[in-house]
Amino acid sequence: MADLPHPLALFIVSEIRRARGASGMTQEAFGRVAGFSASHVSAIEGSTRALTMDFIKGSDRALSTGGMFERLVEKLDVPSWFLPWLDAERAATQLRCWQPSLVPGLLQTEDYARAVIRCDDTLSDEEVDRRLADRMERQTILTGGNAPQFIAVIAEAVLRRAREDFRQVMAGQIKHLIALAERPNISVHVLPDDISMHVGLTGPFSLARSPEHTWLGEMENQLGGVVIEKPADVDTLMTRWTVRNEALPRRQSIELMKEVVNSWT
Repeated sequence: MADLPHPLALFIVSEIRRARGASGMTQEAFGRVAGFSASHVSAIEGSTRALTMDFIKGSDRALSTGGMFERLVEKLDVPSWFLPWLDAERAATQLRCWQPSLVPGLLQTEDYARAVIRCDDTLSDEEVDRRLADRMERQTILTGGNAPQFIAVIAEAVLRRAREDFRQVMAGQIKHLIALAERPNISVHVLPDDISMHVGLTGPFSLARSPEHTWLGEMENQLGGVVIEKPADVDTLMTRWTVRNEALPRRQSIELMKEVVNSWT
């Protein structure tokens, strides 16, 4: 259950299940009010299906909690806006990501991810560790039995952003990218610095294609982020994906990444 940090996901589900049992509701009766089938409820309670914000809200409705479970998630600092994206990410058959500033989260090493998370100096050590564990757990979708095709486009400047005190971390990150790019389901493309004007300059975004061949978008910003669901807005992001056309092919991108690492030795 990758949509909420462990053990938080298990805790939320166990509390919903306990409250359902205490109310005397069967899974079928609970699901009828919550807006889900009995099999969906069973899958959530059995940890074989992702826990989403829609299910949490439905649980509050079915159990007449006055929004208790939704508030609990927010109180424990889980960004509710992100849950629909995580659900889509987990079920996706294809993921696309354009990143002009950072290595995409799904491709980050532990050291690189920790450095990125620590940029927020308001976080405690415990919170940094929790967010790091969450990020590492998300990455398992790329190596599982039903791993999606993942296509990432990264600006060359991301690879070269490494002062001497960060170079070892960045070298490890680039070597990790090279190894991932050799996997059949992962493509990493580098957008060269000499492409000065392109459609991706307006900011990073991600796209996820569902098994039903529909698309969902996601954009992050300084205040959190937003999931893009409106067809017209998703279509706009799809047109922005032409940034891929400006990037180097897969093999040339790998050679450039090797060149960056070798330039530091």
